[in-house]
Amino acid sequence: MKKTFVIAEAGVNHNGRIDVAYKLIDAAVSAGADAVKFQTFEASNLVLKSAEKAEYQKDLALKKETQFEMLTRLELSKSGHLDLQAYCKDRDIIFLSSAFDLKSIDFLNQIGLRLFKIPSGEITNVPYLRKIGKLKKEVILSTGASELDEIKTAVDVLKKSGTPQTQITVLHCNSQYPTPVRDVNLACLKTLRDELGTRVGYSDHTMGIEVPIAAVALGATVIEKHLTLNQEDNSGPDHKASLMPVEFGEMVRAIRNIDQAMGDGVKTVSESEEPNRLVIRKSIVASRRIMKGAIFNEDNLSVKRPSGGIGAELWDDLIGTVATKDYSEDEWIEIS
Repeated sequence: MKKTFVIAEAGVNHNGRIDVAYKLIDAAVSAGADAVKFQTFEASNLVLKSAEKAEYQKDLALKKETQFEMLTRLELSKSGHLDLQAYCKDRDIIFLSSAFDLKSIDFLNQIGLRLFKIPSGEITNVPYLRKIGKLKKEVILSTGASELDEIKTAVDVLKKSGTPQTQITVLHCNSQYPTPVRDVNLACLKTLRDELGTRVGYSDHTMGIEVPIAAVALGATVIEKHLTLNQEDNSGPDHKASLMPVEFGEMVRAIRNIDQAMGDGVKTVSESEEPNRLVIRKSIVASRRIMKGAIFNEDNLSVKRPSGGIGAELWDDLIGTVATKDYSEDEWIEIS
């Protein structure tokens, strides 16, 4: 059975507080996620001090705060990373974090990450992609706000730098927070799979859980979704486009059901439906009294449940043959 890899994107929803980060890990574990992911960056290596916030980031409690100031407030310390990584190990959930600068890649590699998640904003960052590609580790690449040619180029950079194609998963994504459903375009999952030849997944920023569940049914092998402890929290930029723990758990349970429902693609009779086959299929019976020597035809034969006699699939073989005995109405016909 296929098992979708579900990432609980804690991101910066800890608001820069390590105690909240621990609670997010607990929530991810309780919800049944496979991994919980944070973000690793130094604001001074990520953004200019003069940079404005994105539109969706502007409606925060600290409205006059610049993007640099906001990101500085949301940084996790190196020691904090190590503490969270150790806690994830204790809770039996995979610790992940997205690096947003070159030094952060080095740091995450040093602490032993086996899987590197590349955020959408780095898809054109050639030195960044080369650095991760050279690690030759598992890579998950988000593709929000990008064109197909840009994605192909990014995958090519990763491959040329040393990462095998078999270790790359490309996530369809829309970088609006929250994403309008009309802009999701889940059909891109097939496009990415066909054009790139990689595994595909989906990073979701819509409200609710329907879209990521549908993505699994369309072949997504990875689902990433933001998790928060409070959707109304105005301290960080991603809370509104995140799921609360209970809803996240509902999504995971639905995904696990879809995993089971997908099957192996071989059309056959399942074990559970085998008994019903005998009940719902039909046998050829006499539609009225038939005397020995009569010719079977469409007027004196009928098809009724249950199976057990001559199956209805043999109708054409029976028509025109001779009855070798008398039959009463509704009696199963026998082949001599």
